[in-house]
Amino acid sequence: MSRLNNASRRALLCYVTDRRHLAANDSPEARETLLRKIGTAAQAGVEWIQIREKDLSGQDCSSLTREALQRVAKSSPRKAAPTRILVNDRLDIALSQRAGGVHLGENSLPLTEVKRLLENRANGKISSLVFPVILSKRRKQLRAAARIIFFLARSLSRQSKAAFGAPQGLERLAEVCRGVSIPVLAIGGVTLENAPDCLAADASGIAAIRLFQDARDLFSLVQSLQELTR
Repeated sequence: MSRLNNASRRALLCYVTDRRHLAANDSPEARETLLRKIGTAAQAGVEWIQIREKDLSGQDCSSLTREALQRVAKSSPRKAAPTRILVNDRLDIALSQRAGGVHLGENSLPLTEVKRLLENRANGKISSLVFPVILSKRRKQLRAAARIIFFLARSLSRQSKAAFGAPQGLERLAEVCRGVSIPVLAIGGVTLENAPDCLAADASGIAAIRLFQDARDLFSLVQSLQELTR
């Protein structure tokens, strides 16, 4: 995927899940609520859905990923490019469930090791999987992996990103976009109102939890976001 050309390509949209924000318990009803939200997001045209349920066991995360993939397959059978399911941190689950990619954080497997595992798994062909990483201080490592990863930069203040330090701001987002050859997604406090500013900073798209998860009408929201780059 090349950098977004705002004149010819729609913004890439990534819904990051947070089931505990939807319901305070882990009942079957809460799980079903999340899966319905995932299915609706796929129907609405969200390209990526990141399973970010860090407290789940490997078994439960694997099961949720499998069910999410099934929902997406049913929700978007006519789409030329089906919605990708990304798994937070767990490369083993992403590979075993044949997910669309994995989100790698600063403390995840080293990218060199990820490359090796992928090359062994795919006989040297890794283009079928997309691997985003959160903005970290390891800039040399990010640039070395630029051909196979996507890069997420925190743009605005948001509670879910508070542990990662102060928000970077739109100026920093623009600097990151200029400094790397890979697509950049803005994440952290993105709203329908400030999304145009993120894209104007040359971000290739946006990633968000509440923007998508709290939307009363996901179809209208996605349409409005896609229209920003038409």
